Amino acid sequence: MTFSMVARCPKKLKLGVCVSTAVPAVGSRVPHVEAGVGAIATQAKTNILYGINGLKLLRKGLSPQVALETMLREDSDWKSRQVIMIDGKGRTAAFTGKDTISWKGHLVGENYVVAGNMLVCSQVIDAMAQTFVDSEGELAERLLKALEAGQEAGGDKRGRMSAALLIASQQRIEPRLILDLKVDKHQDPVKKLKKIFEKRAAVMRRK
Repeated sequence: MTFSMVARCPKKLKLGVCVSTAVPAVGSRVPHVEAGVGAIATQAKTNILYGINGLKLLRKGLSPQVALETMLREDSDWKSRQVIMIDGKGRTAAFTGKDTISWKGHLVGENYVVAGNMLVCSQVIDAMAQTFVDSEGELAERLLKALEAGQEAGGDKRGRMSAALLIASQQRIEPRLILDLKVDKHQDPVKKLKKIFEKRAAVMRRK
């Protein structure tokens, strides 16, 4: 019931997740990021343990694919899950369970994975992937553009309500989450998320 993307910027050592859906507070459940470790989106019949435990497994050195397969084996309701992952090395993994609601699917590319379920059509994630590939600039800006493209292509077929953008970076004294923006209930959450991002960027430039 969501469309999302996880991505990596190898030059600036950043990892991020963007997501939007037609239910409230998506940012509290779907996106999970840790600097230098990985970025995960867990959705459809959301189980936040895929984010929490997924980062733990990546931290131990498992590849995203092995980490994802390990968690799916331990989940009796795995057919209802959709999970995408990328680690600090750019390795990826993706799973869309057969019991998730159509349209559903995922795409894997260099330094990104995009996925969605209960979407208007496949063009939602196609547009997100193409926009991300064609864009330049900071990872946060590219993810926002991808999210906008997904919404413009139709997004969640039930409507729109919440969105989130998380970015973590290793280019600090200590690796940390450097951006955590959420829109919990709005008639156009992706547009609102972009406005918040732009306002924050303007304030940061004045400092």
